[in-house]
Amino acid sequence: MRAAKAASGKNKRAKLYRIKVISMGDNAAGKSCLIKRYCEEKFVSKYIPTIGVDYGVKPNKYNDYELRVNLWDLAGGPDYTEVRNEFYKEAQGCVLVYDVTNRASFEALEGWLEESRKYGAENMVVFVAATKTDQPVRKVFEKEGREWAQSKGFPFFEVSASSGSGVKALFTSLFARILATVPGMPEDLTALAVQQANSARGEDA
Repeated sequence: MRAAKAASGKNKRAKLYRIKVISMGDNAAGKSCLIKRYCEEKFVSKYIPTIGVDYGVKPNKYNDYELRVNLWDLAGGPDYTEVRNEFYKEAQGCVLVYDVTNRASFEALEGWLEESRKYGAENMVVFVAATKTDQPVRKVFEKEGREWAQSKGFPFFEVSASSGSGVKALFTSLFARILATVPGMPEDLTALAVQQANSARGEDA
């Protein structure tokens, strides 16, 4: 995994670090809604499929540090395989998404991992996100999803982009884990990120 890049400006500007995070999962699993909920605190109920790749930057402040998260939202459709494959390399973190109302999206998770490894993902921190948990009818229950994630050594979160439940905890925990594994990150920055993640999980408790 490549070392972190930092830039510190004059007049005590925040020390800047960047990380690259991707989303993976089937079409309509809720990847884009999940990212929009975290970045903009909005929910868009109308389904608009991602065409190829969508990109955004989310700045996060930790005292004297700024962490800019480059978020690459990869389209889940098979028509975009060649486009997606350009973005796996150098990804430091990933949100692996399935829809609890769509069993096929859960059963496809292994295939997404295989694709990412085939096209260059190495030492990527993976968190599993079970979306649409606000819906009344499930095809995948929490126990099954959690057990699958644990079998891979991945942290697991149940989330709802509609209500916002679990979303902040998911992303802040992912960022903290990435900071703990990327060479060159300051220990105090990592500690601050862990504190923020613990606080977010406490809000959802």
